[in-house]
Amino acid sequence: MEAACFPPAEAATVESLRQRLWHYPRHFWILERDGRMIALVNGMATDEPDLRDEMYGNAALHDAQGAWQMIFGVDTHPEFRRQGCASRLLRHVIEAARVQGRRGLVLTCKEGLLPFYERFGFQSEGISESGHGGVTWYQMRLTLDEQEVGERNG
Repeated sequence: MEAACFPPAEAATVESLRQRLWHYPRHFWILERDGRMIALVNGMATDEPDLRDEMYGNAALHDAQGAWQMIFGVDTHPEFRRQGCASRLLRHVIEAARVQGRRGLVLTCKEGLLPFYERFGFQSEGISESGHGGVTWYQMRLTLDEQEVGERNG
């Protein structure tokens, strides 16, 4: 899925994905159709407020009780793009973060995807410090309603 969605310099390696699955299997959300994976979202939880490049390759940095759900990839197989798959899955991940009592979600994206994520309430924080894959990334944050998060935890 990563190879179909990202250039080689940006795609997660098989070993990186294996480590992520080992450390945080419940932070992989998959959309399937007829037994075939068509979309995937994954990322770790942490108390760190900003997404750092080291997080992509060091799955041991995951903190199950972390305040922030980092999103490393929103992948949709090319055959299924523009059919609402990523939107459906992303809404599910946002709700999962709410239920888990997270403060919010953080991701990085290329400039052309800013409007897509803004539709879900993410706000751009400008150019990220990330140098992942040698491209320019923008950090985006969705802060969940603190009263609602507190009510779910209380």
